[in-house]
Amino acid sequence: MDRHSWVYFTPRKATGPPCPTALGAKSATAARLFLDHYGLAFPPGDWRTHSELPVGVGMSSSTADIVATLRCLFRVFSLPYDMDVVLGILTDIERADSVFLDEFALYLSGRHRVVRRLGRDVGFHTAYVTEPGTVDTAAVTPLLLDHYRRRDEEYQRCLTDLLKGFDSGDPAAVARAATVSAALSQEVLPKATFGSLQTHRERFGADGVFVAHTGCLAGYLFASRPGAHVKSELSAFFQSLGHQCTFAQGGYG
Repeated sequence: MDRHSWVYFTPRKATGPPCPTALGAKSATAARLFLDHYGLAFPPGDWRTHSELPVGVGMSSSTADIVATLRCLFRVFSLPYDMDVVLGILTDIERADSVFLDEFALYLSGRHRVVRRLGRDVGFHTAYVTEPGTVDTAAVTPLLLDHYRRRDEEYQRCLTDLLKGFDSGDPAAVARAATVSAALSQEVLPKATFGSLQTHRERFGADGVFVAHTGCLAGYLFASRPGAHVKSELSAFFQSLGHQCTFAQGGYG
């Protein structure tokens, strides 16, 4: 998603530690682990943060905050970016999505291991809504893992189709696999809008439906940018469901 977290560090001449309250708890932990790893100490200065990612809706906001903090620290200390260091710090803090990469990947979020890189050839235009409430990722993870085990064969077929789509650079195939995965997700973390999205998908010419598997997002995937008229119709449609529609580019292609 073309949404980001930003972290800034501004040096200052006065002595004393940087303001500890500007960073969230996980980001502050990441900063401490970074300094411990390199045997460094904070220079005098102040932190500022900004995020375009709402918390608790399935957009990997905390991971994005951590990665933004670490990228900032690499620059502050003029150190080369080291993905192994980033992965090691994430491992000590939480399960994480692969937001530290600039490409798609098959990634084990619990083990923090990149299994297979999938490149940057596939991209989408998205139209989505954020349903009310937030999701506690840590609490829902055991439910999801049990669900994945019960539905192992379905998810294996879905993964096979997904990888074929990436291998052939076919966004429509990836979108179809995403739709299957979203439908399976309804069994454990249902989205109220999913049924309506499925019913009206062809009406809007969407290639697929996607959801946040540990959050509250649901929306459409378009391989080609929808025109102004379609966007207007989509906005009215989502408004009829009680939600404001958001448009954002997803992926890299």
